[in-house]
Amino acid sequence: MSSLSERKNSQMKKPSWLRVSLPHGNRYQKLRALIREKNINTVCDKARCPNICECWSNGTATFIILGEICTRNCRFCAIQTGCPIPPDKEEPLRVAQAVCDLGLRHAVITSVTRDDLADGGAAFFAETIGKIRKLVPFCTIEVLVPDFMGNNESLQIVLQAKPEVIAHNLETVPRLYPRICPKADYRQSLDLLEWAAKGNSSILTKSGLMLGMGESTKEIWMVMTDLRKVGCQLLTLGQYLSPGKNHYPVVSYIWPERFQQLKREALAMGFLKVEAGPLVRSSYKAEALFSGSGRALV
Repeated sequence: MSSLSERKNSQMKKPSWLRVSLPHGNRYQKLRALIREKNINTVCDKARCPNICECWSNGTATFIILGEICTRNCRFCAIQTGCPIPPDKEEPLRVAQAVCDLGLRHAVITSVTRDDLADGGAAFFAETIGKIRKLVPFCTIEVLVPDFMGNNESLQIVLQAKPEVIAHNLETVPRLYPRICPKADYRQSLDLLEWAAKGNSSILTKSGLMLGMGESTKEIWMVMTDLRKVGCQLLTLGQYLSPGKNHYPVVSYIWPERFQQLKREALAMGFLKVEAGPLVRSSYKAEALFSGSGRALV
């Protein structure tokens, strides 16, 4: 049962800078129809992303592979949890076809966490990357992977497929892990990012944090420092928004100016590129973040 303070915080009024437009436009409708036609999942709708209007209206989306049911039950996430069905063998091709139909120059692929699979779904990531390479050879690829339960062999399967960016979100500060994502491990996630950075120097590594969950300024600094120590090069910082009353509550709303201050501090630490703001999510403006890193293909 939620504490009294959590119930009060969950009723806080959202500030004006978190207002977003309603879905509209031909490109939005076209992408919505394409996703339904090809029976594919996106973070945009499954995770209730506040940027769905902007991204879909611009013809971009973040694709979810390995189905739509997650084996974990993190308190910040809106994605359905439970016992998933076996992966759909046709899913990688459908995602690649969607990338082709949309004419994407930079595709972002993520997944639900599949602790029920021996490799955590790594082979599916590799296959999806391969299918996109064949259909859209000019497209750069970013994968946002789970922690694979600390299995370095699974990570190597993904690295061998050579995406341009491999991302894994720390999500929050280590103190809050037991309350927010109890099946995850902060050190394990850092290790994955370090293995990725050392495994292939041509692949950029990326991570993201949600703010407003009760973390302190000192803790944010510690996490950013830890990320730089393991070679993480790209960073996103965004406002946490609770998906519903049964999820972890918003503890505070962070002012846009504070996000910009954190961005400057992160860049000074050595991150190649940082995207920070109330509505920023890990894949928000991913192509621009990749291009701004200086690693974009020409």
